[in-house]
Amino acid sequence: MYAILDIETTGGKYNEEGITEIAIYKFDGHKVVDKFISLVNPERDIQPFVVNLTGINSNMLKSAPKFYEVAKRIVEITEDCIIVAHNAQFDYRILRTEFKRLGFGFKRKTLCTVELSKQLIPDQASYSLGKLTRALGIPVSDRHRANGDAMATVKLFKMLLSKDLDKHIIKSHVKTEINKRLNDTHKTIIEALPAITGVYYIHDENGDIIYIGKSKNIKHRINQHFTNTSTKSKKLQLLAKSVTYEATGSELVALLKESAEIKRNKPIYNRALRRNIFTHALYSFVDDHGYINLKIDKTHANDEAITTFSNMQSAKSFMFRALEHYSLCQKLTGLYPTKSNCFNYTIKSCNGACINEESPEDYNKRVKELIAKNSYDNKNMIIIDQGRDIDEKSVIYIQNGVYRGLGFFDLNHQINTLEVLESIITPMENNRDTQHIIQSYLRRNKRVKVLSI
Repeated sequence: MYAILDIETTGGKYNEEGITEIAIYKFDGHKVVDKFISLVNPERDIQPFVVNLTGINSNMLKSAPKFYEVAKRIVEITEDCIIVAHNAQFDYRILRTEFKRLGFGFKRKTLCTVELSKQLIPDQASYSLGKLTRALGIPVSDRHRANGDAMATVKLFKMLLSKDLDKHIIKSHVKTEINKRLNDTHKTIIEALPAITGVYYIHDENGDIIYIGKSKNIKHRINQHFTNTSTKSKKLQLLAKSVTYEATGSELVALLKESAEIKRNKPIYNRALRRNIFTHALYSFVDDHGYINLKIDKTHANDEAITTFSNMQSAKSFMFRALEHYSLCQKLTGLYPTKSNCFNYTIKSCNGACINEESPEDYNKRVKELIAKNSYDNKNMIIIDQGRDIDEKSVIYIQNGVYRGLGFFDLNHQINTLEVLESIITPMENNRDTQHIIQSYLRRNKRVKVLSI
């Protein structure tokens, strides 16, 4: 659990400040499960510049509770939590100072979203909360008030968790949690998981990730892991002490994150991402008569494929559909080996490219349409898919035919510049796996929105 908070103070000399407002959101890594927001009577003067900045003045605080009156609630909501704040050193120091005045020792682990942002979102012009959230397209209301800034920090932290491909945040958090829940059975682990689309992480007793997977129903998939009798499943069952997850909403985002995070984290029970997730590919070549021929073959590392397939059967199914849709020739697509005309020509379904009756220019025009539709080579585009919440969408960014990364954006905030798009994107490695995942997903999901940019 995380206690994400923001504090407004009176200003003044170091360690003589008092709290004027506090907002705490208890966050389980996915959603807010509790919150506490209150003005606080600091029993001291507020500096004029602070009044101008926050709008909080002494008159507003006359009837507000004093710190000792809210201290118990603060202890309760932050208990067993890691405190998260933007410039956590300041907020944590102020809290400890207030508790020290009451003669109470207040100690919690902390995470600073300024430091995390510098690691995970480098090269930003500014890391102040206002400028950073604006650059990342995170909507903020009630700036310089505890509630507005704390909620903005929740949204920022959620983005940072998504961008943390090495899972440093989760692994350190899980290690703390496991020590408290050593008696958790597999049943209680499963019961705590949601039936949503995302990526899941199985951890051992040290918090290390031993397996990464993706599923459209995480609860069901983990249940399969914990009830399966295969050798691999039995090993996982023996070592698994905790399961964490990251909601993605989109299956495409889940597939891409799974692929990237297996490569980066190298869990001991993940094979090299199922070694060959694509075995066959579609290639093209021009014959002696100038016709573009299409050919399904096993994947070759050095040859440029139009698109790739998980097996020969799916490749042939694709080609039969394409043959009909684009009125292509059976012979020139490798589906009907012959030295003369193809069978479709005899039933008037082929225009005769197989025996040079149709001109190469006319025939190739349709082949190029197929290639353009099924390849994003040299294209600049974004793929928009489901988000994690109803007011969110996911986005996958392709630049000059190269997969750049993925992210999420709030529907209340438009992506109107390339800079905003690039700031919300988590950079990802472009490789043959990602190309296959994206092309295969777009083939299977015709309703996904693809925009040229």
